[in-house]
Amino acid sequence: MTEAENTPATAIPPEQERSLGMLVHLIALVGMVFPFGNIIGPLIVWLVAKDGKPFVDEQGKEALNFNITVAIGFLICLVLVLVAIGAFLVFLLWVAWLVFVIIASIKAYEGTHYKYPFAFRFVD
Repeated sequence: MTEAENTPATAIPPEQERSLGMLVHLIALVGMVFPFGNIIGPLIVWLVAKDGKPFVDEQGKEALNFNITVAIGFLICLVLVLVAIGAFLVFLLWVAWLVFVIIASIKAYEGTHYKYPFAFRFVD
């Protein structure tokens, strides 16, 4: 049995896991530069770092689920641009996404098992 399997879920993860947990959230900010980078960035970090690191695995799934939900919301807002409310909703969605990503990054670095409040569970 590895040390990670012996560690209770309430224990604070080691520094390396906390840093990777923070990175999996922060890397979503790549989405501001590259289309769908908010999904591809966390996916790559999660796939590379999840093995043997339960905290990174959990936070990676959270980041992916939230960013997929935001991408779907963005696509819906683009359709709603046709009825003039979409531009305002895109701005609100962007602000909420940015705030939640920053909060999740801080909480992950603190070792808190953070769950985004508005995310569908695609990856489990």
